[in-house]
Amino acid sequence: QVQLVESGGGLVRAGGSLRLSCVPSVSILSLGAVGWYRQAPGKQRELLAAIARGGTTSSADSVKGRFIISRDNVKNAVYLQMNSLKPEDTAVYYCNEPTGPSLRVGQPWGQGTQVTVSS
Repeated sequence: QVQLVESGGGLVRAGGSLRLSCVPSVSILSLGAVGWYRQAPGKQRELLAAIARGGTTSSADSVKGRFIISRDNVKNAVYLQMNSLKPEDTAVYYCNEPTGPSLRVGQPWGQGTQVTVSS
């Protein structure tokens, strides 16, 4: 069973930055696209950004221009650089393999990493 390990979260002031890391227990090249998701208290989980095996990226309007997804096949990791953070970015952040619409994913969810943005 594939395990996804997210790290890099923490407490940051509004306007600050964080870089999240996602490391799978298998070769990242065995996955298709990898996406970053978040779930805030009382809200539905949402897909923020995704990067295809070939490097093509996409991102949600809510984070476009602030969050950058990247991957390092040598280090077997996918990153989410988060800049200009806002209090509404507070959530648990997860990575997974998007496989279709409606938040369909290919792997079990990991523990996620908590991001808290103070005003």
